[in-house]
Parts: sequence; structure tokens; C-alpha cells
Amino acid sequence: MSHRILVAGFKHETHTFSRVPTDLAAYRARALYAGQEMVEAMRGTASEIAGFLEACDANGWTAVPAVFADATPGGKVTREAFDHVLDAILGAVRAAGGVDGMLLCLHGAMVCEHDDDGEGALLRALRAELGRALPIAATHDLHANVTDAFAGLVDILVSYRTYPHVDQHVVAGEAAELLRRTLAGEIRPRVSVARGALMAGIDHGRTTAPGPMTEMLDRAAALMRDDPKVLSTSVNAGFSHADTFDTGPSVVAVTDGAHAGIGAALSGMMDAIWESRHRETVETVSVAAAMSRLGALASASAPVVIADFADNPGGGGYAESTGMLRALVEAGIAPAVAGVFHDAAVASQAHAAGLGATIDVCLGGKVDPELSPALPLRARVEALTDGRFRFSGPMLRGQPVDMGPSAVLEVNGLRIVVASKRFQCYDRMFFEHAGIDLGAQRVVMVKSAQHFRAAYQPLACEVLVVDSTEGLTTGDLKVFPYARVRRPIFPLDLD
Repeated sequence: MSHRILVAGFKHETHTFSRVPTDLAAYRARALYAGQEMVEAMRGTASEIAGFLEACDANGWTAVPAVFADATPGGKVTREAFDHVLDAILGAVRAAGGVDGMLLCLHGAMVCEHDDDGEGALLRALRAELGRALPIAATHDLHANVTDAFAGLVDILVSYRTYPHVDQHVVAGEAAELLRRTLAGEIRPRVSVARGALMAGIDHGRTTAPGPMTEMLDRAAALMRDDPKVLSTSVNAGFSHADTFDTGPSVVAVTDGAHAGIGAALSGMMDAIWESRHRETVETVSVAAAMSRLGALASASAPVVIADFADNPGGGGYAESTGMLRALVEAGIAPAVAGVFHDAAVASQAHAAGLGATIDVCLGGKVDPELSPALPLRARVEALTDGRFRFSGPMLRGQPVDMGPSAVLEVNGLRIVVASKRFQCYDRMFFEHAGIDLGAQRVVMVKSAQHFRAAYQPLACEVLVVDSTEGLTTGDLKVFPYARVRRPIFPLDLD
């Protein structure tokens, strides 16, 4: 039997302390595709949407493409943006004359102006119009803050199991297969979730080395392997920069119908997560410590990759902190590259001056100069681009990117990529699209916390992860004025 399956994506990881609202412009700046435009942009990529479309083809389903909306992490999603995406989904259902199921690509840590549980609000609105019987399968980022409300409204929920997230396509296939089995009457999926007194833990979800997250994923896989009624398991590290009641790590199971023992099994996993709360596989260092280490690696034959952890746009950072860059400039480190800085004014200034011009700029300090002051530089405009390319690395390979007018500024052998839009630097194309040879650098500085590892760690002689006071994504959660998280909670109160 041919089914009509709605395919849609509505993603956002919300940093509730950010000054930058996530409005429709923020979605258009990264990805906002409707209907057939979504199919053309996403088919053949390593994304969940592509995985959903391929599953529709394989199962003989008629895909009903609705919308794919994805904005760089930032402040709360505006009501206008939320309603725009919701209307696109419901509009596609009505235009199709109804659907038999849904495949939704979500994040799990969306906070809206009107609702702390963005995904829960989306499901409530869908259920209000379409009813509870319609089977809905969703994928989540492993940094999801999964709420009880959302778990009670979705039928199938599968989270990524890799960080960097290189398995979106695979996870989409798993969710689609469970939807197929549901439509065939083979299973009656039900979602259960458990969480503990933590708002941070499981090594922030890192899977690039053995540690708490890989151990918990093994335990989750064993639960599914040993109990045929457990159809899927997910381990979520949570997104701790969201000030919401349910912020923090969680474990999720999809079972075939009610499962009397699943609550105890998930609670046991949360107990193990609590016991591992102090274990981390990555040590962050200060700017000063990073500079000292660079001195010791001066004769290295491969680049040192520096991750600007505290100003990670992938976690809501402004991508304008200049602390680490200032140290590189003052030390005369070259050849080196740094990026991607979000400063539309400087990018525009470079384009106006033209290729080869020498200009005086004040880089950064546009959104919150008190958090990170601007850095005055005299720079040569080495390259100008339109900021358009497709990802080439393990994450989201093939997906199109438009950073807007962008420039490469050169300061005594150090090249700085400046863009008009804000992106986490997790693909080599952020540099290579401008003709930069990464292998020829002494230092490659990226504004990223962990995702960069998939593309950049293979070329590095060493990776340094720098946390400072000049960024919104610092790991020191006690600097933020949390008011809505459940208390007491680790690490704000407990330990």
C-alpha cells in the first residue's frame, strides 16, 4: 500500500542567554526551504531529510515535502518564525489531502518566545489538528533536552549517536524503518524518557574517544539487543545553556507497547550517568596555556588546531570573540588561519575596499563588546568571496552553505576569514572555498567546540581546546543567571 508521508525539518539549539533572537531572517540565513525547493537542496546529502526522502522511495511511499528550517544556534525562536514553519507543515498536509504519517527532523533543545518546550509546542499544535492516531517519527540531536510532554506526543524518537554528528542519515533511516513497521501494524511504538539531577554530563556527548558517552551508548545498545520489546534507545547529553526546567541529560527508549520494566532500566542508566558526571575526555586550556603549548610545538610538521570553545556558534556563541585571535596576532604566529568570524560590517568594508587593499578594521565587538571587545587591525584584503559552497566533510556532506559576502584578511601571515552570516566552522570548506591551503599552516583556529574534529583532527599534529571568559559558550555554567532549571542540580548546586 502506498502511503503519503510528510517530510519536514524544524531545528534549533537555543542558548537562552543569547542577545540574538532567532527570527525568520536567522532561518533564511542558514536554511529555509519549502516544498520541492527542500527536495532539490537536500536530496543526496548526508542529512536526515535526504535519509527520509530515500526511505520514502525505498518503501514506495509518496513523500509530501513540507519545509526544512534550520538556524544557527542563538537566542529564543520568535513566535513569527515558529508559526511560519508550523503553517508550512499544516499547509502541506492540507494540500496533500491528508497524510498517513510524518517524518520530522528536529533538534530537541528549541526554546521559543512563547514556550520553553519548542518541540513540545510543535507536537501539541500538530496533534490538535491531526489527532493522536497519526504516527509521527522524529529524529533528535544528542544534545536534546527531551521533555515528558514531547515524549508523550511523539510515537518514535531516535537521537544521533555520534558527536561530531556524522550519523544523521543513518538515524533518519532507523526512524523511517520504525515508521514503516508501525504503518504495517507490526509494532505499536511508545516513547519513555528518564532524566536525573544533572544539567550537564556524559562528557557533553563526545564520542571521539572512549568515555562516559560511548559507555552509555554501549549500555543502551545492550538494552535493545537483550529485550526484543525495546525497539530503539537514545542517550542525550542535553544542552546546558538552555534555562528550562528539563535541561540536561536524558535517556529514551522506544518500546513495542507498554513496557513494565523500562522505567527501572532507564533510571539505572541515569544513575550510571550521575556516577560519571566528573569524567571528561577533553581538557580545556586557557589562552595563555595554549600560547605556551604553541611555543613547544614550533617545529611541528603539521598544523596545530585550536578550537575556540567559549565562542562556538554551534552552541549559540556570537562568533566575534577576539581573545584567542588577539594572542595569535600579538605573538606573530604565522602562517596561520582563523575563522569564521561573524562581522558583516568588516566583510562589507573589505568588499568595498577591493582585493589587495589595506584597511583598518575593528573586528568583533558588535553584539556584546563588554563580553568581548573589538580588535583593531590593519589588514590586507587577500580574498573576496560570495560565501557560497557545499560541505565536503563527514558532517552534512553536500549540503549548500551561503555565508553571504565574505573576506580573507591577512595580518602578517595570519589569515582571518570574516563572513556576513554566523556559522560554526566544522567543515574545511569554510577556509578552502577561499583558496586557503590548510596543510600549509602552522596554526588553524576554528570557532567550534567538538564538531570540528570530524574534518580537522585528521590534519592536526595536536588539538588544543581553549575556554576563556570572552565567549557565551564557556563551560563554566555558574557564570549564567539560571532561573528556570529544576533545583538542586549539578553542577550549580550539587557537588
